[in-house]
Amino acid sequence: MNADAIVVGAGLAGLVATAELVDAGRSVILLDQESERNLGGQAYWSLGGLFLVDSPEQRRMGVKDSSDLALQDWMGTAGFDRPEDEWPRRWAEAYVEFAAGEKRAWLRERGIGFFPVVGWAERGGHHASGPGNSVPRFHITWGTGPGVVEPFARRVREAAERGRVTLAFRHRVDELTVAAGTVTGVRGAVLAEDDSPRGVATNRTLTGEFAMSAQAVIVASGGIGGNRAQVHKHWPQRLGEPPREMVTGVPAHVDGRMLGIAETAGGRLVNQDRMWHYVEGIKNWNPVWPGHGIRILPGPSSLWFDALGRRLPTPLYPGSDTLGTLAHLRSSGHDHSWFVLTEKIIGKEFALSGSEQNPDLTEKSVRKVLNRALSGVPGPVAAFQRHGADFVVADTLDELVRGMNKLTDTPLLDPADILREVEARDREMRNPFTKDHQVAAIHNARRYRGDRLTRVAAPHRLLDPKAGPLIAVRLNILTRKTLGGLLTDLDARVLTPEGTPLPGLYAAGEAAGFGGGGFHGYRSLEGTFLGGCLFSGRAAGRAAAAATA
Repeated sequence: MNADAIVVGAGLAGLVATAELVDAGRSVILLDQESERNLGGQAYWSLGGLFLVDSPEQRRMGVKDSSDLALQDWMGTAGFDRPEDEWPRRWAEAYVEFAAGEKRAWLRERGIGFFPVVGWAERGGHHASGPGNSVPRFHITWGTGPGVVEPFARRVREAAERGRVTLAFRHRVDELTVAAGTVTGVRGAVLAEDDSPRGVATNRTLTGEFAMSAQAVIVASGGIGGNRAQVHKHWPQRLGEPPREMVTGVPAHVDGRMLGIAETAGGRLVNQDRMWHYVEGIKNWNPVWPGHGIRILPGPSSLWFDALGRRLPTPLYPGSDTLGTLAHLRSSGHDHSWFVLTEKIIGKEFALSGSEQNPDLTEKSVRKVLNRALSGVPGPVAAFQRHGADFVVADTLDELVRGMNKLTDTPLLDPADILREVEARDREMRNPFTKDHQVAAIHNARRYRGDRLTRVAAPHRLLDPKAGPLIAVRLNILTRKTLGGLLTDLDARVLTPEGTPLPGLYAAGEAAGFGGGGFHGYRSLEGTFLGGCLFSGRAAGRAAAAATA
Protein backbone atom coordinates (compact mmCIF):
# COMPACT_ATOMS: atom_id res chain seq x y z
CA MET A 1 0.00 0.00 0.00
CA ASN A 2 1.20 3.50 -0.91
CA ALA A 3 -1.11 5.06 1.72
CA ASP A 4 -4.12 4.30 3.87
CA ALA A 5 -6.35 6.34 1.56
CA ILE A 6 -6.29 8.06 -1.81
CA VAL A 7 -8.44 11.14 -2.40
CA VAL A 8 -9.11 12.04 -6.03
CA GLY A 9 -9.79 15.75 -6.34
CA ALA A 10 -8.31 18.67 -4.37
CA GLY A 11 -11.46 20.77 -4.25
CA LEU A 12 -13.32 21.55 -1.04
CA ALA A 13 -14.81 18.07 -0.55
CA GLY A 14 -11.42 16.45 -1.16
CA LEU A 15 -9.68 18.80 1.25
CA VAL A 16 -12.26 18.18 3.97
CA ALA A 17 -12.03 14.41 3.50
CA THR A 18 -8.23 14.55 3.60
CA ALA A 19 -8.24 16.68 6.75
CA GLU A 20 -10.60 14.23 8.47
CA LEU A 21 -8.40 11.28 7.50
CA VAL A 22 -5.29 13.01 8.81
CA ASP A 23 -7.04 13.92 12.06
CA ALA A 24 -7.73 10.21 12.50
CA GLY A 25 -4.05 9.38 12.02
CA ARG A 26 -4.27 8.05 8.46
CA SER A 27 -1.80 8.60 5.64
CA VAL A 28 -3.28 10.10 2.48
CA ILE A 29 -2.36 10.68 -1.15
CA LEU A 30 -4.28 13.67 -2.54
CA LEU A 31 -4.40 13.62 -6.35
CA ASP A 32 -5.57 16.27 -8.79
CA GLN A 33 -5.16 16.72 -12.53
CA GLU A 34 -4.58 20.45 -12.06
CA SER A 35 -1.67 22.30 -10.47
CA GLU A 36 -1.44 23.38 -6.84
CA ARG A 37 -2.58 26.84 -7.92
CA ASN A 38 -6.08 25.36 -8.26
CA LEU A 39 -6.21 23.98 -4.72
CA GLY A 40 -9.77 24.38 -3.49
CA GLY A 41 -11.31 23.91 -6.94
CA GLN A 42 -14.61 25.59 -7.69
CA ALA A 43 -15.16 26.55 -4.05
CA TYR A 44 -12.37 29.11 -4.27
CA TRP A 45 -14.30 31.02 -6.96
CA SER A 46 -17.57 31.03 -5.04
CA LEU A 47 -19.29 33.76 -3.07
CA GLY A 48 -19.05 31.51 -0.03
CA GLY A 49 -22.76 31.19 0.67
CA LEU A 50 -23.75 28.57 3.25
CA PHE A 51 -27.19 27.29 4.23
CA LEU A 52 -27.74 27.53 7.99
CA VAL A 53 -30.94 27.10 9.97
CA ASP A 54 -31.95 29.11 13.06
CA SER A 55 -28.54 30.77 13.28
CA PRO A 56 -27.61 33.68 15.55
CA GLU A 57 -27.24 35.79 12.38
CA GLN A 58 -30.82 35.00 11.40
CA ARG A 59 -32.16 35.74 14.87
CA ARG A 60 -30.34 39.08 15.00
CA MET A 61 -32.05 40.02 11.72
CA GLY A 62 -35.46 39.10 13.12
CA VAL A 63 -35.79 35.82 11.21
CA LYS A 64 -37.62 32.95 12.91
CA ASP A 65 -36.44 29.66 11.43
CA SER A 66 -36.58 26.02 12.49
CA SER A 67 -35.47 22.59 11.33
CA ASP A 68 -39.11 21.69 10.63
CA LEU A 69 -39.56 24.71 8.34
CA ALA A 70 -36.23 24.10 6.64
CA LEU A 71 -37.05 20.44 6.01
CA GLN A 72 -40.46 21.43 4.64
CA ASP A 73 -38.75 23.85 2.25
CA TRP A 74 -36.10 21.30 1.27
CA MET A 75 -38.59 18.53 0.48
CA GLY A 76 -40.91 20.89 -1.35
CA THR A 77 -37.97 22.06 -3.44
CA ALA A 78 -36.38 18.66 -4.02
CA GLY A 79 -39.52 16.95 -5.29
CA PHE A 80 -38.13 13.45 -4.70
CA ASP A 81 -40.19 11.06 -6.84
CA ARG A 82 -37.96 8.14 -7.90
CA PRO A 83 -37.14 4.76 -6.33
CA GLU A 84 -33.45 5.73 -6.37
CA ASP A 85 -34.28 8.79 -4.23
CA GLU A 86 -34.23 6.76 -1.00
CA TRP A 87 -30.59 7.61 -0.22
CA PRO A 88 -30.80 11.21 -1.48
CA ARG A 89 -33.80 11.75 0.80
CA ARG A 90 -31.93 10.34 3.80
CA TRP A 91 -28.92 12.52 3.01
CA ALA A 92 -31.21 15.56 2.76
CA GLU A 93 -32.73 14.85 6.17
CA ALA A 94 -29.28 14.40 7.68
CA TYR A 95 -27.99 17.59 6.07
CA VAL A 96 -30.86 19.75 7.32
CA GLU A 97 -30.24 18.35 10.80
CA PHE A 98 -26.55 19.25 10.40
CA ALA A 99 -27.38 22.78 9.17
CA ALA A 100 -29.73 23.32 12.11
CA GLY A 101 -27.31 21.78 14.60
CA GLU A 102 -23.54 21.48 14.74
CA LYS A 103 -22.62 22.93 11.34
CA ARG A 104 -22.11 26.54 12.44
CA ALA A 105 -20.17 25.61 15.58
CA TRP A 106 -18.02 23.16 13.59
CA LEU A 107 -17.17 25.89 11.10
CA ARG A 108 -16.53 28.47 13.81
CA GLU A 109 -14.04 26.07 15.44
CA ARG A 110 -12.13 26.21 12.15
CA GLY A 111 -12.12 30.00 12.08
CA ILE A 112 -14.94 30.54 9.61
CA GLY A 113 -17.19 33.53 10.30
CA PHE A 114 -20.13 35.12 8.51
CA PHE A 115 -21.29 38.47 7.17
CA PRO A 116 -24.02 39.69 9.56
CA VAL A 117 -26.75 40.18 6.93
CA VAL A 118 -28.34 36.89 5.87
CA GLY A 119 -29.34 36.70 2.21
CA TRP A 120 -32.66 35.42 0.87
CA ALA A 121 -31.99 33.22 -2.15
CA GLU A 122 -34.54 31.15 -4.11
CA ARG A 123 -37.52 32.96 -2.60
CA GLY A 124 -40.08 30.73 -4.26
CA GLY A 125 -43.50 32.32 -4.74
CA HIS A 126 -45.50 29.11 -4.87
CA HIS A 127 -47.49 27.54 -2.04
CA ALA A 128 -45.99 26.99 1.40
CA SER A 129 -45.31 23.36 0.56
CA GLY A 130 -43.70 24.23 -2.77
CA PRO A 131 -40.14 25.13 -3.77
CA GLY A 132 -38.13 27.96 -2.26
CA ASN A 133 -36.87 29.33 1.03
CA SER A 134 -39.62 30.58 3.35
CA VAL A 135 -37.04 32.73 5.15
CA PRO A 136 -33.50 34.04 4.49
CA ARG A 137 -30.86 31.32 5.03
CA PHE A 138 -27.95 32.31 2.73
CA HIS A 139 -25.02 33.07 5.03
CA ILE A 140 -22.06 34.64 3.21
CA THR A 141 -18.71 33.58 4.58
CA TRP A 142 -16.47 36.42 5.74
CA GLY A 143 -13.73 35.90 3.16
CA THR A 144 -16.11 34.32 0.55
CA GLY A 145 -14.98 31.09 -1.12
CA PRO A 146 -11.30 31.45 -0.22
CA GLY A 147 -12.36 31.90 3.39
CA VAL A 148 -14.15 28.54 3.30
CA VAL A 149 -11.24 26.77 1.60
CA GLU A 150 -8.40 28.23 3.69
CA PRO A 151 -8.70 26.35 7.00
CA PHE A 152 -8.93 22.97 5.26
CA ALA A 153 -6.17 23.75 2.76
CA ARG A 154 -3.96 24.90 5.65
CA ARG A 155 -4.52 21.68 7.58
CA VAL A 156 -3.72 19.58 4.50
CA ARG A 157 -0.52 21.54 3.77
CA GLU A 158 0.57 21.23 7.39
CA ALA A 159 -0.02 17.48 7.20
CA ALA A 160 2.01 17.34 3.98
CA GLU A 161 4.91 19.03 5.79
CA ARG A 162 4.68 16.33 8.47
CA GLY A 163 4.70 13.58 5.85
CA ARG A 164 1.13 12.45 6.51
CA VAL A 165 -0.18 13.70 3.13
CA THR A 166 1.42 13.30 -0.27
CA LEU A 167 0.28 16.00 -2.71
CA ALA A 168 0.27 14.70 -6.28
CA PHE A 169 -0.77 17.48 -8.62
CA ARG A 170 -0.92 17.07 -12.41
CA HIS A 171 -1.87 13.42 -11.82
CA ARG A 172 -4.93 12.48 -13.89
CA VAL A 173 -6.73 9.32 -12.81
CA ASP A 174 -7.83 7.18 -15.77
CA GLU A 175 -8.80 3.98 -13.96
CA LEU A 176 -9.83 2.68 -10.56
CA THR A 177 -8.08 -0.63 -9.98
CA VAL A 178 -10.28 -3.47 -8.76
CA ALA A 179 -9.24 -6.84 -7.34
CA ALA A 180 -11.70 -9.51 -6.20
CA GLY A 181 -14.53 -6.96 -6.26
CA THR A 182 -12.70 -4.39 -4.12
CA VAL A 183 -11.34 -1.03 -5.26
CA THR A 184 -7.64 -1.14 -4.43
CA GLY A 185 -6.20 2.02 -5.98
CA VAL A 186 -5.85 4.18 -9.07
CA ARG A 187 -3.93 4.28 -12.33
CA GLY A 188 -3.45 7.24 -14.60
CA ALA A 189 -1.25 9.69 -16.45
CA VAL A 190 1.17 12.32 -15.22
CA LEU A 191 0.54 15.58 -17.04
CA ALA A 192 3.21 18.13 -17.97
CA GLU A 193 3.78 20.93 -15.50
CA ASP A 194 1.72 24.03 -16.18
CA ASP A 195 2.11 27.36 -14.37
CA SER A 196 -1.10 28.87 -15.73
CA PRO A 197 -2.98 31.06 -13.25
CA ARG A 198 -5.82 29.58 -11.22
CA GLY A 199 -8.81 28.67 -13.39
CA VAL A 200 -7.05 28.96 -16.75
CA ALA A 201 -7.32 25.86 -18.94
CA THR A 202 -4.10 23.82 -18.70
CA ASN A 203 -2.29 21.48 -21.06
CA ARG A 204 -3.02 17.76 -21.34
CA THR A 205 0.46 16.72 -22.45
CA LEU A 206 1.36 13.28 -21.07
CA THR A 207 4.78 12.84 -19.47
CA GLY A 208 4.40 9.50 -17.74
CA GLU A 209 2.15 7.02 -15.97
CA PHE A 210 1.47 6.15 -12.35
CA ALA A 211 -0.23 3.50 -10.24
CA MET A 212 -1.03 3.84 -6.54
CA SER A 213 -2.76 1.59 -4.04
CA ALA A 214 -4.65 2.17 -0.80
CA GLN A 215 -7.29 0.58 1.40
CA ALA A 216 -9.78 3.32 0.50
CA VAL A 217 -10.30 5.62 -2.48
CA ILE A 218 -12.49 8.72 -2.20
CA VAL A 219 -13.76 10.27 -5.44
CA ALA A 220 -14.19 14.02 -4.89
CA SER A 221 -13.60 15.18 -8.44
CA GLY A 222 -16.60 17.44 -9.08
CA GLY A 223 -19.29 17.44 -11.73
CA ILE A 224 -19.78 18.18 -15.44
CA GLY A 225 -20.36 21.94 -15.49
CA GLY A 226 -17.25 22.70 -17.55
CA ASN A 227 -18.00 19.98 -20.11
CA ARG A 228 -20.55 21.37 -22.57
CA ALA A 229 -20.92 18.02 -24.35
CA GLN A 230 -21.87 16.27 -21.11
CA VAL A 231 -24.31 19.04 -20.18
CA HIS A 232 -26.05 18.60 -23.54
CA LYS A 233 -26.00 14.81 -23.26
CA HIS A 234 -27.80 14.78 -19.93
CA TRP A 235 -30.03 17.83 -20.49
CA PRO A 236 -33.54 16.76 -19.41
CA GLN A 237 -36.52 17.00 -21.75
CA ARG A 238 -38.58 18.64 -18.99
CA LEU A 239 -36.38 21.76 -19.37
CA GLY A 240 -36.94 21.96 -23.14
CA GLU A 241 -34.24 21.84 -25.78
CA PRO A 242 -30.67 22.44 -24.58
CA PRO A 243 -29.43 25.94 -25.40
CA ARG A 244 -27.29 26.43 -28.47
CA GLU A 245 -25.43 29.24 -26.70
CA MET A 246 -24.45 29.18 -23.03
CA VAL A 247 -21.80 30.74 -20.86
CA THR A 248 -19.77 28.61 -18.49
CA GLY A 249 -19.74 29.15 -14.75
CA VAL A 250 -16.88 26.81 -13.85
CA PRO A 251 -13.35 26.14 -15.12
CA ALA A 252 -12.67 23.70 -17.97
CA HIS A 253 -11.24 21.06 -15.61
CA VAL A 254 -14.75 20.45 -14.21
CA ASP A 255 -15.16 17.75 -16.83
CA GLY A 256 -16.96 14.88 -15.10
CA ARG A 257 -14.37 12.27 -16.19
CA MET A 258 -14.28 10.46 -12.85
CA LEU A 259 -18.01 9.76 -12.87
CA GLY A 260 -17.71 7.39 -15.81
CA ILE A 261 -14.50 5.91 -14.41
CA ALA A 262 -16.21 5.11 -11.11
CA GLU A 263 -19.17 3.63 -12.96
CA THR A 264 -16.83 1.38 -14.95
CA ALA A 265 -15.34 0.16 -11.65
CA GLY A 266 -18.79 -0.92 -10.48
CA GLY A 267 -20.39 2.16 -8.92
CA ARG A 268 -23.89 3.30 -9.78
CA LEU A 269 -24.65 6.71 -11.25
CA VAL A 270 -28.12 8.14 -10.65
CA ASN A 271 -30.08 11.29 -11.43
CA GLN A 272 -27.72 12.50 -14.15
CA ASP A 273 -30.58 14.46 -15.72
CA ARG A 274 -30.83 16.66 -12.63
CA MET A 275 -28.65 19.72 -12.97
CA TRP A 276 -28.55 23.33 -11.83
CA HIS A 277 -27.95 26.07 -14.39
CA TYR A 278 -28.62 29.76 -13.85
CA VAL A 279 -30.62 32.07 -16.10
CA GLU A 280 -28.93 35.34 -15.09
CA GLY A 281 -25.53 34.74 -16.66
CA ILE A 282 -23.50 37.51 -18.29
CA LYS A 283 -20.36 37.19 -20.38
CA ASN A 284 -17.27 38.01 -18.36
CA TRP A 285 -15.53 40.98 -19.99
CA ASN A 286 -12.28 39.79 -18.36
CA PRO A 287 -12.51 35.99 -18.75
CA VAL A 288 -10.35 33.43 -16.98
CA TRP A 289 -11.58 30.17 -18.52
CA PRO A 290 -13.24 29.43 -21.90
CA GLY A 291 -16.73 30.89 -22.22
CA HIS A 292 -16.42 32.40 -18.73
CA GLY A 293 -19.72 33.69 -17.42
CA ILE A 294 -20.71 35.42 -14.19
CA ARG A 295 -24.06 35.12 -12.48
CA ILE A 296 -26.00 38.17 -11.41
CA LEU A 297 -27.50 37.75 -7.94
CA PRO A 298 -30.54 39.97 -8.42
CA GLY A 299 -32.94 41.59 -6.03
CA PRO A 300 -36.63 41.34 -6.91
CA SER A 301 -37.29 44.66 -8.69
CA SER A 302 -36.03 44.28 -12.28
CA LEU A 303 -38.65 43.64 -14.95
CA TRP A 304 -37.90 40.33 -16.68
CA PHE A 305 -38.71 39.83 -20.35
CA ASP A 306 -38.10 36.88 -22.61
CA ALA A 307 -36.23 37.35 -25.89
CA LEU A 308 -39.46 38.42 -27.63
CA GLY A 309 -40.34 41.08 -25.07
CA ARG A 310 -42.96 39.15 -23.11
CA ARG A 311 -42.92 39.67 -19.37
CA LEU A 312 -42.28 36.49 -17.41
CA PRO A 313 -45.33 35.10 -15.59
CA THR A 314 -45.94 34.76 -11.84
CA PRO A 315 -43.94 33.74 -9.82
CA LEU A 316 -40.89 33.89 -12.09
CA TYR A 317 -39.34 37.03 -10.67
CA PRO A 318 -35.63 37.70 -10.20
CA GLY A 319 -34.25 35.47 -7.45
CA SER A 320 -37.40 33.37 -7.06
CA ASP A 321 -37.32 30.08 -8.97
CA THR A 322 -34.21 29.29 -10.99
CA LEU A 323 -35.27 26.07 -12.70
CA GLY A 324 -38.88 27.15 -13.16
CA THR A 325 -37.59 30.21 -14.98
CA LEU A 326 -35.16 28.12 -17.03
CA ALA A 327 -37.92 25.76 -18.18
CA HIS A 328 -40.16 28.71 -19.11
CA LEU A 329 -37.46 30.52 -21.04
CA ARG A 330 -36.54 27.42 -23.04
CA SER A 331 -40.07 27.56 -24.50
CA SER A 332 -39.34 30.96 -26.09
CA GLY A 333 -37.15 29.45 -28.80
CA HIS A 334 -34.24 31.71 -27.85
CA ASP A 335 -31.24 31.38 -25.56
CA HIS A 336 -31.39 34.78 -23.89
CA SER A 337 -33.74 37.00 -21.89
CA TRP A 338 -33.65 40.56 -20.55
CA PHE A 339 -33.70 42.53 -17.32
CA VAL A 340 -34.98 46.10 -17.59
CA LEU A 341 -34.21 48.27 -14.58
CA THR A 342 -32.88 51.62 -13.37
CA GLU A 343 -29.63 52.92 -11.97
CA LYS A 344 -31.33 53.03 -8.58
CA ILE A 345 -32.13 49.32 -8.78
CA ILE A 346 -28.72 48.21 -10.04
CA GLY A 347 -26.99 50.17 -7.26
CA LYS A 348 -28.92 48.39 -4.52
CA GLU A 349 -29.93 45.04 -5.97
CA PHE A 350 -27.15 43.78 -8.25
CA ALA A 351 -24.46 41.60 -6.81
CA LEU A 352 -22.18 39.36 -8.83
CA SER A 353 -21.44 35.82 -7.80
CA GLY A 354 -17.81 34.95 -7.24
CA SER A 355 -15.01 35.70 -4.82
CA GLU A 356 -13.17 37.85 -7.37
CA GLN A 357 -16.29 39.97 -7.96
CA ASN A 358 -16.62 40.82 -4.26
CA PRO A 359 -13.20 42.07 -3.15
CA ASP A 360 -14.61 43.76 -0.06
CA LEU A 361 -15.95 40.52 1.38
CA THR A 362 -13.11 38.37 0.05
CA GLU A 363 -10.49 40.64 1.60
CA LYS A 364 -12.51 40.87 4.85
CA SER A 365 -12.40 44.65 4.62
CA VAL A 366 -14.97 46.41 6.77
CA ARG A 367 -13.98 49.73 5.20
CA LYS A 368 -14.61 48.45 1.67
CA VAL A 369 -17.93 46.92 2.69
CA LEU A 370 -19.08 50.26 4.11
CA ASN A 371 -17.87 52.11 1.01
CA ARG A 372 -19.80 49.69 -1.17
CA ALA A 373 -22.99 50.28 0.81
CA LEU A 374 -22.64 54.05 0.47
CA SER A 375 -21.22 54.49 -3.02
CA GLY A 376 -24.08 53.50 -5.31
CA VAL A 377 -23.24 50.99 -8.02
CA PRO A 378 -20.58 48.53 -6.74
CA GLY A 379 -17.25 48.75 -8.57
CA PRO A 380 -17.36 45.28 -10.17
CA VAL A 381 -20.91 45.89 -11.42
CA ALA A 382 -19.91 49.30 -12.77
CA ALA A 383 -17.04 47.62 -14.64
CA PHE A 384 -19.52 45.31 -16.36
CA GLN A 385 -21.66 48.32 -17.26
CA ARG A 386 -18.65 49.94 -18.92
CA HIS A 387 -17.07 46.90 -20.57
CA GLY A 388 -19.64 44.08 -20.61
CA ALA A 389 -21.14 42.91 -23.89
CA ASP A 390 -24.58 42.39 -22.32
CA PHE A 391 -25.35 45.86 -20.94
CA VAL A 392 -27.32 48.72 -22.51
CA VAL A 393 -27.68 52.13 -20.82
CA ALA A 394 -30.00 54.86 -22.10
CA ASP A 395 -31.95 57.90 -20.96
CA THR A 396 -35.20 56.94 -22.69
CA LEU A 397 -37.02 53.65 -23.08
CA ASP A 398 -37.15 53.95 -26.85
CA GLU A 399 -33.39 54.44 -27.00
CA LEU A 400 -32.93 51.51 -24.60
CA VAL A 401 -34.95 49.11 -26.76
CA ARG A 402 -33.05 50.17 -29.87
CA GLY A 403 -29.83 49.30 -28.04
CA MET A 404 -31.27 45.95 -26.96
CA ASN A 405 -32.17 45.08 -30.54
CA LYS A 406 -28.62 45.84 -31.63
CA LEU A 407 -27.35 43.03 -29.39
CA THR A 408 -29.27 40.32 -31.28
CA ASP A 409 -28.80 39.06 -34.83
CA THR A 410 -32.25 40.34 -35.79
CA PRO A 411 -34.44 42.88 -33.92
CA LEU A 412 -36.86 40.89 -31.76
CA LEU A 413 -38.31 43.57 -29.49
CA ASP A 414 -41.19 45.94 -30.24
CA PRO A 415 -40.68 49.20 -28.32
CA ALA A 416 -44.46 49.60 -27.95
CA ASP A 417 -44.76 46.24 -26.18
CA ILE A 418 -41.98 47.06 -23.73
CA LEU A 419 -43.44 50.52 -23.07
CA ARG A 420 -46.87 49.06 -22.36
CA GLU A 421 -45.50 46.66 -19.75
CA VAL A 422 -43.26 49.26 -18.12
CA GLU A 423 -46.04 51.85 -17.86
CA ALA A 424 -48.47 49.26 -16.48
CA ARG A 425 -45.97 48.24 -13.80
CA ASP A 426 -45.22 51.88 -13.00
CA ARG A 427 -48.92 52.59 -12.32
CA GLU A 428 -48.87 49.82 -9.70
CA MET A 429 -46.18 51.66 -7.73
CA ARG A 430 -48.54 54.38 -6.51
CA ASN A 431 -49.85 52.32 -3.59
CA PRO A 432 -48.31 49.98 -1.01
CA PHE A 433 -50.86 47.35 -2.15
CA THR A 434 -51.28 46.02 -5.67
CA LYS A 435 -52.59 43.29 -7.93
CA ASP A 436 -49.13 42.88 -9.51
CA HIS A 437 -47.57 39.95 -7.68
CA GLN A 438 -44.01 41.08 -8.41
CA VAL A 439 -44.68 44.49 -6.89
CA ALA A 440 -46.25 42.73 -3.90
CA ALA A 441 -43.10 40.60 -3.62
CA ILE A 442 -40.97 43.76 -3.56
CA HIS A 443 -43.00 45.18 -0.69
CA ASN A 444 -42.84 41.83 1.12
CA ALA A 445 -39.06 41.65 0.70
CA ARG A 446 -38.59 45.09 2.24
CA ARG A 447 -40.35 43.91 5.37
CA TYR A 448 -37.20 41.87 6.02
CA ARG A 449 -34.60 44.10 7.62
CA GLY A 450 -31.67 42.65 5.67
CA ASP A 451 -33.31 43.26 2.30
CA ARG A 452 -34.39 46.77 3.22
CA LEU A 453 -30.86 47.65 4.33
CA THR A 454 -28.77 46.05 1.60
CA ARG A 455 -30.67 44.27 -1.18
CA VAL A 456 -33.99 45.80 -2.24
CA ALA A 457 -34.39 49.30 -3.64
CA ALA A 458 -37.25 51.47 -2.46
CA PRO A 459 -40.21 50.94 -4.83
CA HIS A 460 -40.24 53.49 -7.65
CA ARG A 461 -41.36 53.99 -11.22
CA LEU A 462 -38.93 52.70 -13.84
CA LEU A 463 -39.63 55.80 -15.92
CA ASP A 464 -38.92 58.19 -13.05
CA PRO A 465 -36.04 60.36 -14.37
CA LYS A 466 -34.65 60.65 -10.84
CA ALA A 467 -34.09 56.88 -10.76
CA GLY A 468 -32.32 56.73 -14.13
CA PRO A 469 -30.70 56.18 -16.43
CA LEU A 470 -32.47 53.07 -17.69
CA ILE A 471 -30.49 49.86 -18.00
CA ALA A 472 -31.08 46.61 -19.87
CA VAL A 473 -29.07 43.45 -19.33
CA ARG A 474 -29.06 40.54 -21.76
CA LEU A 475 -29.10 37.35 -19.71
CA ASN A 476 -27.53 34.08 -20.81
CA ILE A 477 -27.93 30.56 -19.47
CA LEU A 478 -24.94 29.76 -17.26
CA THR A 479 -23.77 26.19 -16.64
CA ARG A 480 -23.00 25.41 -13.03
CA LYS A 481 -23.83 22.30 -11.00
CA THR A 482 -24.45 18.56 -11.33
CA LEU A 483 -27.23 17.54 -8.94
CA GLY A 484 -26.98 13.79 -9.58
CA GLY A 485 -23.94 11.57 -9.19
CA LEU A 486 -22.59 8.44 -7.57
CA LEU A 487 -25.12 6.71 -5.34
CA THR A 488 -23.81 6.59 -1.75
CA ASP A 489 -25.07 5.54 1.65
CA LEU A 490 -24.78 7.79 4.70
CA ASP A 491 -21.17 6.65 5.18
CA ALA A 492 -20.40 7.95 1.67
CA ARG A 493 -19.74 4.41 0.45
CA VAL A 494 -20.40 4.10 -3.28
CA LEU A 495 -23.17 1.60 -3.98
CA THR A 496 -23.38 -0.86 -6.85
CA PRO A 497 -26.40 -1.32 -9.16
CA GLU A 498 -27.47 -4.08 -6.74
CA GLY A 499 -27.53 -1.60 -3.87
CA THR A 500 -24.58 -3.00 -1.95
CA PRO A 501 -21.42 -1.04 -1.05
CA LEU A 502 -18.54 -1.32 -3.52
CA PRO A 503 -15.69 -2.17 -1.09
CA GLY A 504 -12.93 0.40 -0.95
CA LEU A 505 -14.76 3.20 -2.83
CA TYR A 506 -16.27 6.38 -1.40
CA ALA A 507 -17.56 9.57 -3.00
CA ALA A 508 -18.09 13.13 -1.80
CA GLY A 509 -19.09 16.55 -3.06
CA GLU A 510 -20.55 17.12 -6.50
CA ALA A 511 -19.34 13.71 -7.70
CA ALA A 512 -21.83 12.20 -5.24
CA GLY A 513 -24.57 14.70 -6.08
CA PHE A 514 -23.33 16.30 -2.82
CA GLY A 515 -24.49 13.14 -1.04
CA GLY A 516 -26.45 10.00 -1.88
CA GLY A 517 -26.40 10.64 -5.61
CA GLY A 518 -28.52 13.78 -5.44
CA PHE A 519 -29.61 15.15 -2.06
CA HIS A 520 -30.99 18.31 -3.70
CA GLY A 521 -33.50 16.37 -5.78
CA TYR A 522 -34.55 18.48 -8.75
CA ARG A 523 -33.72 21.91 -7.29
CA SER A 524 -31.54 23.66 -4.76
CA LEU A 525 -32.31 26.09 -1.96
CA GLU A 526 -28.86 27.68 -2.50
CA GLY A 527 -26.01 27.85 -0.03
CA THR A 528 -26.12 24.06 -0.16
CA PHE A 529 -23.32 23.36 -2.67
CA LEU A 530 -20.38 24.36 -0.47
CA GLY A 531 -22.25 22.97 2.51
CA GLY A 532 -22.78 19.70 0.67
CA CYS A 533 -19.05 19.48 -0.01
CA LEU A 534 -18.31 20.09 3.65
CA PHE A 535 -20.88 17.58 4.89
CA SER A 536 -20.19 14.77 2.44
CA GLY A 537 -16.42 15.31 2.53
CA ARG A 538 -16.50 15.04 6.31
CA ALA A 539 -18.64 11.88 6.15
CA ALA A 540 -16.38 10.26 3.55
CA GLY A 541 -13.20 11.10 5.44
CA ARG A 542 -14.52 9.78 8.73
CA ALA A 543 -15.94 6.60 7.21
CA ALA A 544 -12.77 5.86 5.27
CA ALA A 545 -10.71 6.48 8.41
CA ALA A 546 -12.85 4.02 10.35
CA ALA A 547 -12.55 1.42 7.60
CA THR A 548 -8.76 1.69 7.50
CA ALA A 549 -8.19 1.52 11.25
